[in-house]
Amino acid sequence: MNERIVICRCEDITEKEVLDAIRDGATSMEELKRVLRVGMGPCQGRTCGSLIRAMLARDLGVPVQDIKEWSRRPPLKPVPAGAFFQGEGS
Repeated sequence: MNERIVICRCEDITEKEVLDAIRDGATSMEELKRVLRVGMGPCQGRTCGSLIRAMLARDLGVPVQDIKEWSRRPPLKPVPAGAFFQGEGS
């Protein structure tokens, strides 16, 4: 394990941080996403997802296919404040 290898470039998460989270009890991609924010950056896990999935499978001793991928959600986008007030009072 190398403390300087960055696994998730968007959130600057290292290999050590991912492995520590797994050893602290994370057993799914969703748990790692919630604990470390991996997969929540601009790439939405397209860069780090397969690496994290492989690390999780290896540490849990299961085939990669048994690790469910995380839910992909579109990134948020700004909404003009006026959009919330349209039609009010009519």
